[in-house]
Amino acid sequence: MSDLNINQKVSEMLQRSEANAQQDEKTFVRPEDELREVVAPDGSIIKINPLYDYYSGERPQEDKPKNAIVEKFLNWARSESIWVLGFGTGCGSIEIPPLVTPRYDMFRFGVQMRATPRQSNAFIISGYLSVKTLKRVIRSYEQMPSPKYVIALGSCTINGGMYYDSYSTINRLDKYLPVDVYIAGCMPRPEALLAGFGELKRLIKEGKGEKANEYARNFDEYKANQKKIIKDWNMPDYNW
Repeated sequence: MSDLNINQKVSEMLQRSEANAQQDEKTFVRPEDELREVVAPDGSIIKINPLYDYYSGERPQEDKPKNAIVEKFLNWARSESIWVLGFGTGCGSIEIPPLVTPRYDMFRFGVQMRATPRQSNAFIISGYLSVKTLKRVIRSYEQMPSPKYVIALGSCTINGGMYYDSYSTINRLDKYLPVDVYIAGCMPRPEALLAGFGELKRLIKEGKGEKANEYARNFDEYKANQKKIIKDWNMPDYNW
């Protein structure tokens, strides 16, 4: 492709981008997420679909248990290898760092912190949740591979706590995401978190850590509840 054609193509792309940015009407797809063509380093034109480069277009599927003996072994292995994604929005997250210190040493229970949803199977949600942060929680949860588990840490997460009557605070996390373990308190001490991990390990070993399957089965109900409260829904319904 000649330099003239490339420059013309780039000019057209910039004009379309500028026109989209000036639109008054809010649309589901933001300008930067629109399907578009770009010029590759070798001069060829390739199509980019940002939404599905980052997200999946498929609904979550129920992961049915295997035969009893295999599933019992898998549940034992899962319970002894809990990789945690922490999502702290307030004072709740203060209780998590002490767990890695020698005094509490969560590693002896097979619990390890991770930095990304795609490497985690347990999600600690702590502190108050606002409408804005709920959207990020949903996105993080749906990026995690199954089986996955949710721990609600502290009164603010479970029932809104002292912010229960705020216009922007979520009062019931379990209406929007399934919760496996509740750790009550304001704030719970590190010992309570270790007890919560112990309860989660028990549920997994007994084959009762199936909330991810519940989310898949009742996906339409959960998604309807999420959209009722998140007014500026600007991400795909299946976003992991």
